[in-house]
Amino acid sequence: MNNGTRFALGLLSLALGIMCAAIFVNRLQAEDEVVSNPEVNQDQSYLDYPIETIHGDTTTLRDYNGKLVVLVNVASKCGFTSQYEGLQSLYETYKEMGLVILGLPANNFMGQEPGTNQEILEFCTTEYNVTFPMMAKISVKGKDKHPLYEYLTESSPFPGEISWNFNKFLLDREGNLVARFESNDKPRGGELEGMVRQLL
Repeated sequence: MNNGTRFALGLLSLALGIMCAAIFVNRLQAEDEVVSNPEVNQDQSYLDYPIETIHGDTTTLRDYNGKLVVLVNVASKCGFTSQYEGLQSLYETYKEMGLVILGLPANNFMGQEPGTNQEILEFCTTEYNVTFPMMAKISVKGKDKHPLYEYLTESSPFPGEISWNFNKFLLDREGNLVARFESNDKPRGGELEGMVRQLL
């Protein structure tokens, strides 16, 4: 092999090395973009699941586009039932800024929501002056789990079974699920209200 051939092979090896390095850098940059923008690929099909309102109409989360949404599975005979008061206060404080709270009655825990939709509505409006939207009674756990809660507990960024009544999920104005709170996380004066204020 003469010097000219060796020189040509050397240049070819150098060029291949530069190309490989460029491809590696591009891949790293692409991965960084995905990590820094996790909402981009979030599946939002759950926004289209039909939900029956407590008045018998049909709605979807898509109908609240542009709003900050708090989803809460509620019950009338639970140790956390008094959180209706805090939820109503949170709603009254921030609704003009774009907050909506959706109450979803569920009888999955110790039979603590035994009433009919009409009885539930009468209870929460009479006892706690609730004015935020209430949905019809659904199941949030078990074989008859509503499709919305199948997504929330199985496929969302915050999976895990609903632990008890008054678990809370927070959606931003674009419909992305951004936080989950347990039953003992109070509506006012804690992390939930802090995130609401931040996102509004």
